[in-house]
Amino acid sequence: MPRVKTGVVRRRRHKKVLKAARGFFSGRRKHFRKAKEQLEHSLVYAYRDRRQKKRDIRKLWIVRINAACRLNDINYSRFMNGMKLAGIELDRKILADMAMNEADTFASLVVKAKEALAA
Repeated sequence: MPRVKTGVVRRRRHKKVLKAARGFFSGRRKHFRKAKEQLEHSLVYAYRDRRQKKRDIRKLWIVRINAACRLNDINYSRFMNGMKLAGIELDRKILADMAMNEADTFASLVVKAKEALAA
C-alpha cells in the first residue's frame, strides 16, 4: 500500500480544535494536546450544567415562594399542600413570580390555601 501523508487532514483537525479552544487560559488555547483535553472537559461540563441549570432555577423558585409564605405566616410545604387541597394548579415558576411582583395576589392565594388546610 502507498504511504499516506496526513499533513492537510491533521492541520484541519488541529485548527478546528484550536478555534474551539479560543478564550481558554495559557497553553490550553495554544497547544493542541492541552486544548483538546480541555475542550473535552468543557463539553462534558456544558452537557452536565445544562441539566443542572434546571434544578438550580427550580430551587430559586422554591426559596422565593418560601420567603413569601413566611411573610404570610405559613411555611412552604403547608402552603403547597393547601394549594393542592384547594385545587389550585399553578406551577412554581408562576408562584415565584407572583410572590416577587404581586404580593397582594399571592397573599390571597395563601388565604385560600389556609382555608383548604383548615377544612
